[in-house]
Amino acid sequence: MKTTKLVKEVMTKQPVTVPPGTNLQQCAKIMSDLHVGSLLVKDGPGVVGIITEQDLVRKCVLKNVLPSKTLVDDIMESNLIVVREEQNIEEAITLMRDHNVRHLPVMNKKEQFVGFITGKDILKIQPELFKLLAEKMRK
Repeated sequence: MKTTKLVKEVMTKQPVTVPPGTNLQQCAKIMSDLHVGSLLVKDGPGVVGIITEQDLVRKCVLKNVLPSKTLVDDIMESNLIVVREEQNIEEAITLMRDHNVRHLPVMNKKEQFVGFITGKDILKIQPELFKLLAEKMRK
């Protein structure tokens, strides 16, 4: 199944963000309170990293790190895979598959951060893409 929907039509325009220096306990509380699986780390107008529930489990809980004493800066992924707002959804899904990620910051043509897209966002707007998303993630 092909789609002509663009990333900018599906993305979350005001994703949940935290500043550098936020401790992991605060991050977990924000995720829990807002029912989100990831947070973008935003420094001024730019995004400098991302932290996911998996990061909290694998880099904090598993290693017995104290969340109240560990900063998001210490475990966030700063090598960001991004998508452009004018790309179509299939391209976003392919990026997710190729880089084994489920979350993509969205940039505009001026390289400015303008939103965030997840697999869940794609499925909310176009549930019939579930099969395409599943196929892309398996490859």
